[in-house]
Amino acid sequence: MLDQLEAVEARFQEVEAQLQDPAVVSDPKRLRELSKLRAELEPVVLAFQGHRNLIKQLEEAESILADKSMDAELREMAEMEIPELRKAIAEGDAEIKRLLIPKDPADEKNVILEVRAGTGGEEAALFAAEIFRMYLRFAERRGFKVSVLDESDADAGGLKDATAEIQGHGAYSLFRFESGVHRVQRVPKTETQGRIHTSACTVAVMPEAEEVDIEIHQKDLRVDTFCSGGKGGQSVNTTYSAVRLTHLPTNTVVQCQDERSQIKNMAKAMTVLRSRLLQKAQDEADAIHSAMRKSQVGSGDRSEKIRTYNFPQGRVTDHRIGVTIHQIDSFMGGQIEPIIEPLRAAFEAERLQALEA
Repeated sequence: MLDQLEAVEARFQEVEAQLQDPAVVSDPKRLRELSKLRAELEPVVLAFQGHRNLIKQLEEAESILADKSMDAELREMAEMEIPELRKAIAEGDAEIKRLLIPKDPADEKNVILEVRAGTGGEEAALFAAEIFRMYLRFAERRGFKVSVLDESDADAGGLKDATAEIQGHGAYSLFRFESGVHRVQRVPKTETQGRIHTSACTVAVMPEAEEVDIEIHQKDLRVDTFCSGGKGGQSVNTTYSAVRLTHLPTNTVVQCQDERSQIKNMAKAMTVLRSRLLQKAQDEADAIHSAMRKSQVGSGDRSEKIRTYNFPQGRVTDHRIGVTIHQIDSFMGGQIEPIIEPLRAAFEAERLQALEA
């Protein structure tokens, strides 16, 4: 690991020098690339330098303690410092290993979020709407820009399905673990005998694909336009601004009616389509990832849950990491960090273990 850290430090110094080069400063693209690389390398270099400094301090303290000719008070101070320095070095070593875990390039991307009602009829649609709102509130709290691209209302309220674009640096790194079946246990408003019902909705999270990520040929597309429906202003049900795209080779269908402009809806629909096709290509290319995603999302059946929301007991349980919190109201209000952060930590621990194996 030492050789790797020294190589990172040397590369960081090289990038620092290049950023001072007038030729780089006058090249916006190159300047952006190097600035991004510097930002990625800096945490590792600072941690390494701090770790190296702690090791030097430990060696000096151990040298003082071993030297019988040293003042007794100085040796006593060194003896007291040694356990603290060893603890700090161990913690720093763990932090450096975490920082050296290769980052997924998709983590920095925007997100396409899809929520669909699963098993449970009207109650599933109501729960899907609540889950969708929960994610939008969470995104807004984190300072992300949210655009609802499409919503399909259920007959008795709630949502059959909904799609949103969430824009912001690192959005996918926060949402990536939310794909799967979310199960709710509560007494529906329509229940007259107070019985607890179980329903479910499915959540799919995809990193937003760019044009360079996947190519779509015009001959493979069928484009349909229609009047937008649902909530909206005067343009609703009067102009053909909504867009439905069908990717013929894969029979993938995407629609967007968020904007009044057909051109803007077309652009957003293409973004969602690219993201779906990229996800499909990645799943097919990686059998392990494909199996994991299918097990997470499944068919929307209650038994395939990754998380349970139990309203009578006021608890939320994530079954993948065995974490339960008793703050369901704040959680549904968008404060989902108490489960998001342990999920991210568990994921990093698994990757670190795989690297060390």
